[in-house]
Amino acid sequence: MLEFKELDNGFKLLFKNYLFLTHSQDNPCFKIGKGKASYKIHHGHFKIREKELTEIPLKNFNICSKDESKVIIEFISGEEKLKVTFFVEKDHFKMHFDCPNSEINRFWMKLQAKTDEAIHGCGEQFSEVNLRGKEVPLWVEEQGVGRGDPPITGDWYTTYHPQPTFVSSQNYFCHCASTSYAKFNFIEKNYHELYIWSVPKEITFGKFDSALETVSNLSKLLGLQPILPDWVYDGVWLGIQGGKDIVEQKVQKCLEKKVKIAAVWCQDWQGIHMQGAQKRLIWNWEYDEDLYPDLPSYIKSLNGRGIKYLGYNNSMLAKGGEQYNDALNKDLCVKDKNGNQYKIITDTGEKSMLDLSNPNALLWFKEIIKENMIKIGLSGWMADYGEYLPIDAVLYSGESPETFHNKYPVIFAKVNLEAIQETRKEGEIVFFTRAGYSNISRYTTSVWAGDQLIDWSLGDGLGTVIPAGISIGICGIGYYHFDIGGFHSLENYIRTKEMFMRWTEASVFTMVMRTHESIKPFDNLQFDYDEETLEHFAKMIDIHVQLKPYLKHLSDEYQKKGISPFRGCFLHYENDHELHNLKYQYLLGSELLIAPVIKQDKKKWEIYFPDDVWIHIWTGKEYLKGWNNVDAPIGQPPVFYRKNSSFKNLFQTFREY
Repeated sequence: MLEFKELDNGFKLLFKNYLFLTHSQDNPCFKIGKGKASYKIHHGHFKIREKELTEIPLKNFNICSKDESKVIIEFISGEEKLKVTFFVEKDHFKMHFDCPNSEINRFWMKLQAKTDEAIHGCGEQFSEVNLRGKEVPLWVEEQGVGRGDPPITGDWYTTYHPQPTFVSSQNYFCHCASTSYAKFNFIEKNYHELYIWSVPKEITFGKFDSALETVSNLSKLLGLQPILPDWVYDGVWLGIQGGKDIVEQKVQKCLEKKVKIAAVWCQDWQGIHMQGAQKRLIWNWEYDEDLYPDLPSYIKSLNGRGIKYLGYNNSMLAKGGEQYNDALNKDLCVKDKNGNQYKIITDTGEKSMLDLSNPNALLWFKEIIKENMIKIGLSGWMADYGEYLPIDAVLYSGESPETFHNKYPVIFAKVNLEAIQETRKEGEIVFFTRAGYSNISRYTTSVWAGDQLIDWSLGDGLGTVIPAGISIGICGIGYYHFDIGGFHSLENYIRTKEMFMRWTEASVFTMVMRTHESIKPFDNLQFDYDEETLEHFAKMIDIHVQLKPYLKHLSDEYQKKGISPFRGCFLHYENDHELHNLKYQYLLGSELLIAPVIKQDKKKWEIYFPDDVWIHIWTGKEYLKGWNNVDAPIGQPPVFYRKNSSFKNLFQTFREY
């Protein structure tokens, strides 16, 4: 499977008859170097600049050994060396790197490319589905707010969840075992260049016969998410704040209107403080007895009515709180260069961040989750943040924050999961994360898209949740959802009734429906705004619940095959080049084509139909391959099923709506 061809002053390296590398003195496939960087952080946003960069092309090489499954080559430039072991392991092609000079901290590799090749993945990308023609920085940070032209904060590529992982339309995947800052350059016609700010330990490739097989094998390499509990499909997760009385009033109102509720999500379970018109949370992880008196008893009351109770945590602590003081006294927090507590500045003020390189901090936080959350009856929570680790911090382990930063949210997810596992609640409790990096799929039970702006913009609004779901589905994540209605509400951005309804419609055809009141709940429309809004809300939830057999089928398929329910259309129709560039429609499994309406005042919606016979789920009308304008009134979002689907009897029941 591994084929090494020597040439004059160079070589070619093929795996499964596909050309991955070519090398010559004029065009070496590897470079190494030295560089220094500056990192400036502001509320989770990073400005990263490089200076004093030295590049060393590795033009010469010596073949140390070779056979059918392994080739070892030493690349040389003067006194600098890089030993690369190319080998096959479990149907994967791997490159292992060894650089004897510890001062080398820059690495480049050129991969062969096709001019018509499409590239997908690189974690959760909110702006693009096909990354061909782009240079993609990979660094965990806040996504940004209002990423328009010009953006308010953030850029097209900023994301909570990047990964040094991509899938090619040539049916191969590439995954780099590195946690350093990186840039993947897919601009050039004949090659891709991977640039990493350290010499990676290993890079793994898989080459297969189909796109689905490629994604399946990549997911199994990265690790699959723990399976969702059965109850998550039984209704909406209602995001409600304000205390027990308000929660109960809204629950009763919804039940009277026959709104199916799987859970209430009270992110203020541990208390709030007001910051102007913004309702902000107190970061001290125990229930607030003023807002939620005798919360354990209230949770039992909700559970008796078939409703779960969800809360909130993150890896930081608010100044002055009991846990804040305890963590500082026990030396569990990230420090600055002077050995003092590192004061993390968020948009809600000064915080202390747990040092997740410290085993004692991991144990301490797990006990808080067990005692203060699981023991009192919480069935889940948002595990928020993970992007804020400063690069000039000092860690307990001695590891550089430059390499720890990207894996911080992965360790945080693992801590949350271990607390669930150690209380034997796996399969009963969920938590959902926004920040992530490679292998977080092994630990997080769900990923949500983060803090979208409550508007129609394609830079940061409703539309961004679709490319995000497609791209993250390439990178191992199967259980994905988003805030219904969005989150960020800036000065002139207010959630409208139409926006909320369209956002609700889009969420029906994901694995989880969950609302958010937004950062300014008093200024923004909620699910119970008026009778029409609440009736539309109830109808959409009914459809989601009715989809449960299909959603559970997709969950089983993900667990067995590693294929995300949320899929780019190109995965099933890979020879149609049009599909590789479609950002705003997707397949839910193989049987449903979804094209949410993401613009204001639209009664019709233009859709590209892959090469199949598609049935409009509301009217039964048939559509064939190509572009078509389809009626899309509120209440009937553009959704279609394959004519020969084994689930057609289920899908036909939606015509009654």
